[in-house]
Amino acid sequence: MDQRNLILAIVLSVTILLTFQFFFAPPPPDPVTQTAGGQTTSGAGDGADVPQLPGDSATTPATANRSREEALAESPRLKIESPSLEGSISLLGGRIDDLTLKGYRETIDPNSPLITLLSPPGSPAPYYADFGWTTTDRSIKLPGPDSLWAADSDSISPGHPVTLSWDNGEGLVFERVMEVDPDYLFTVTQRVANNSGAAVTLSPYGLVSRTGTPETLGYYILHEGLLGVFDGTLKEIKYDNLQEDGEESFETTGGWLGITDKYWLTALVPDQEKSFKARFMHRLKDGIDKYQTDYLYEAVTIADGASESTTGRLFSGAKRAILLSDYEELYNIERFDLAIDWGWFYFLTKPLFYLLHWLAQLSGNFGIAILMTTVLVKLCFFPLANKSYVSMARMRKLQPKMMELRERFGEDKQRLNQEMMSLYKKEKVNPLSGCLPLVVQIPVFFSLYKVLFVSIEMRQAPFYGWIHDLSAPDPTSILNGFGLLPWSVPELGALSVISIGVWPLLMGLTMFAQQRLNPQPPDPIQAKIFLFMPIMFTFLLAHFPAGLVIYWTWNNALSILQQALIMHRAGVPIGRAAAAKPNVGTPANEPKEVATVETDGDTKTSKAEAAKTTKKPKTGGGRKRGKA
Repeated sequence: MDQRNLILAIVLSVTILLTFQFFFAPPPPDPVTQTAGGQTTSGAGDGADVPQLPGDSATTPATANRSREEALAESPRLKIESPSLEGSISLLGGRIDDLTLKGYRETIDPNSPLITLLSPPGSPAPYYADFGWTTTDRSIKLPGPDSLWAADSDSISPGHPVTLSWDNGEGLVFERVMEVDPDYLFTVTQRVANNSGAAVTLSPYGLVSRTGTPETLGYYILHEGLLGVFDGTLKEIKYDNLQEDGEESFETTGGWLGITDKYWLTALVPDQEKSFKARFMHRLKDGIDKYQTDYLYEAVTIADGASESTTGRLFSGAKRAILLSDYEELYNIERFDLAIDWGWFYFLTKPLFYLLHWLAQLSGNFGIAILMTTVLVKLCFFPLANKSYVSMARMRKLQPKMMELRERFGEDKQRLNQEMMSLYKKEKVNPLSGCLPLVVQIPVFFSLYKVLFVSIEMRQAPFYGWIHDLSAPDPTSILNGFGLLPWSVPELGALSVISIGVWPLLMGLTMFAQQRLNPQPPDPIQAKIFLFMPIMFTFLLAHFPAGLVIYWTWNNALSILQQALIMHRAGVPIGRAAAAKPNVGTPANEPKEVATVETDGDTKTSKAEAAKTTKKPKTGGGRKRGKA
C-alpha cells in the first residue's frame, strides 16, 4: 500500500504539470505587427456596421489607412481630462475613439509608452465606441460617421459633462450628453426632439467596433475576444470562433457586452431595465477582419412636438476587480465582475483575490501578501495536514518492519499485502494519508495561479530584490549569473527550458528537503523516480509566474517545519540520525522470527527461513582457547 501511495503521489504531481503545460502554455503566436496596447496593425481603414432594423442594410464606409496621429488630426476633437484617462472625442461622428490609460505602461520601464486602448477610424488599428439612432424609414436624415457635432465645451472631465448637438435641418434635433467619472466609465444620454411636423419611429443603439484581429496570448484558461452577460448567463466568443460563425445574437433584459483583452475591457452597459437585442458580429472587408458588438433597443415612436431620451454607459479601461464590483453594485449591472476570467474555481479564485488584495493593502506589497496568504491557508488546513504528517511519520517509523516483511514474503504478493494491511491496522496508520497535503494544495494552487495570471492588480507588482513583476517568471538565470551580470536572459526558443532562476532553484531545494522527510520507497527504481521529481518540478515551474513559485517555495518551507516537528515528537529520526539507524526496531543480534506456512492443518517452517535462523556463527575452527 505504501508503494501505491507513492505511485499515486507521482501520478497526481505529473497530472498537475501536464495539465498546466497542456491548458496553460500558449502556442507560438502568429507573426503580426503590434502597436501600443497590444493592437494589431491592419492595412486598411475601418467601417462599422450600424445595428439594423429588418430591411435596413446601410453601413459605414471604410476610410484609408493613416498613422494614428494623422487620423486624430483630421477631425475636430473634444479633450478628455480625467485622473485615469487621456484622449479625446471626435466631433466628426461623435465617437469615443481616442483613449490612453494613465498609470499603465507597456513594460516595467517607467519610460515605456502608456497603454493605448481606443484608436480612431483610419488609424492602423481602429477600435472605438459609438452611440446613435437607426430607423427603417430611409427618408429620415440621421447623424452618421461624417456628421459634424457642435459641443458646448472644449473638454470633458469628471463633474463637467458636455453636450453634443446635431440638427438634421428637417425638424429633428439630436443631442448627446456625455459624462465621465474619475475612472473608466462614460455615461451617454441620447435625446431627440421632433419638430418635423410628423411622428417618427427610431431605435437607439450602442456599438463597439474593432478592426484587425489583435494578438492574443492563446492560453486555454484565458478568454480574449467578445463577451457579455445576457439574462444572467456569461457568453464568451473567441475571435476565431466568431470568424467561423459570422454573427450571433441574443435578446435579453439587462446585462452588458463588449470586447476584452487580458487586462483591458471595452464594454457597453445598456439600461438595465430595458429589453434589447445584442449582437456579436464578424465580417471580412478587403482582407481585414472586423469585429463588432452592439445592442439595439426596441423602436419608439416620437410624436410631433415631443422628445425621447435614453441612457447607456461605456466602460473602457483596466479590469480592476474592486472597481468592476463597485460599478456592478452602483448601477446594478448584472454580473459585471465576470469581465475578469476567474475560471472554473470562481468560488475560490475571487475570495482568494480579495484576501490577497486586503493583505497587500496592509503590508504594502503583493509578495508579502502571498506569503501571508500561504500561512493562512496552512492554518485552515492544519488539522488535515497535521493528521497526514502524523501518519507519514508513523509510516517512516514502520519502514524497518516493512522491509522485513518484504524480505520474508517478497515472492508471495498476496501474503505480503495481507501482512502489510495487518501491520497498518495494528499501528493505526493510513498509507494514503501522505497524499492529502498534495491533494489539498491542488485547488489552491490553481486558484492562486489564476489570480496571478488574470488580475491586473498583480501586473508588474514588485516583490523584493530582483523580482519586479510577480506575474512574470523569475528574470534571473545561470545565463546571466543569476542577475549579477549586466544583461537580461537571452531568448533561446526551445532551449529556454535550461534558463532557471533563483526562486525556482529554491523551490526545487525545498521540495527535495521535504521529500527526504517522507517515507522512502524501498524499491530502488521508485527511489530514483522520486529523486528526479524535484528536478522536474524545478525546470517546469521555472517559467511560471514568480509569485506562484514564491508561494510554492514558502509553502514547502512551512510544510518541512511542520513535518519535522511532528517527526521529532513521534521519535522518528531525521537526517543523519535516520541514516545512522537504518534498522530501528530490529536488534542486530536478535534472530528473526521464523516464517511459517500452514498446509492442511500442519505447520511447516520455511526452509530458507529455518536456514537463516539456525545457522551458527563460526568459532575459529572449533579449537579451545587455553589459558595464557
